[in-house]
Amino acid sequence: MPFGIGLMELVVIFFILLLIFGANRLSGIGKGMGKAIRGFKDEVKDPNAPNEDA
Repeated sequence: MPFGIGLMELVVIFFILLLIFGANRLSGIGKGMGKAIRGFKDEVKDPNAPNEDA
């Protein structure tokens, strides 16, 4: 695992985040991060392409 973090540590971190934010909010955060990453990859791939969202 990266940074020396094992599976058990990741489970504990996820559980703490779940307690703090709740399941619905975490899924929304995940969706937002996915959209942002996809948008960034698309822009890096072809920055001169017309924007289809607008």
